[in-house]
Amino acid sequence: MTESKAYQVADWNGRSGEQWVANQARLDAMLAAFGDAARAAAAVGEGEQALDVGCGAGATSQALAARVGPRGHVLGVDISAPLIDRARAAAPAGAPLAFELADAGTAALPEQAFDLIFSRFGVMFFDDPAAAFAHMRGALKAGGRLAFVCWRSGAENDWVRLPMGAVANLISVPPPPDPEAPGPFSFGDRDRVERILNAAGFVDISITPFDHPVPFGHGETREAAVDNAVEMAFQVGPLARLLAEQSDAIRAQAAEAVRRAFAAKPGDRSVMIDGAAWIVTARNPAR
Repeated sequence: MTESKAYQVADWNGRSGEQWVANQARLDAMLAAFGDAARAAAAVGEGEQALDVGCGAGATSQALAARVGPRGHVLGVDISAPLIDRARAAAPAGAPLAFELADAGTAALPEQAFDLIFSRFGVMFFDDPAAAFAHMRGALKAGGRLAFVCWRSGAENDWVRLPMGAVANLISVPPPPDPEAPGPFSFGDRDRVERILNAAGFVDISITPFDHPVPFGHGETREAAVDNAVEMAFQVGPLARLLAEQSDAIRAQAAEAVRRAFAAKPGDRSVMIDGAAWIVTARNPAR
């Protein structure tokens, strides 16, 4: 296991996984429109077999299961034990749905078993993405489909841009990571995504920009919504990691700066920030 892979596994089985479970309802609400757009592009059909990669706490898998119906089946996989535990606990009784703790990029998958491989923000963390996608393609039936949504660049997404920009004068913000290193924005370059999928053997690749407001924070009043947005930024994402070992004084100053940044965004009971993603579809060649 590489160092970056070991970090991802440890993080998603530790702090990140725990924070996602604690904030699941809010996070799923933030990402709902992106998952809906990816499912629409996937054209999920009744009776299909689907693999949900990086399924998290299972919201996307449940939505897929509702589409495939009782004659179909959905397998959700994720590297985070806390999230898989939550997904299993939340799964409706009798749903055509199962969850497995596994890395879809390397795990033993049934050959030519799935009509669809789907992911909502779960495919950007592979150490060797071309190899991972080639491995997953082996689990697709001939002519089977791939559909996922991934973030574009951090500079286009307010959930990173706003809080990190707000604290830049208070804390030494690290430089952006290598744009091709595993992480949420590693698929920000459209040409790179196309190269990866071509190398993995996919055809009919389509990569379409999808921009949608993200409700980052919610409350019964505008002030409560802004407070909730600040709380979210302090719990989930790069700012949370940056502030983890800062003094209480710095954290208090950072909270005020981040609050001002979110207060400048529109919204009544939610703070509406800019979200920018790619909707990607491709196909396994017919044999």
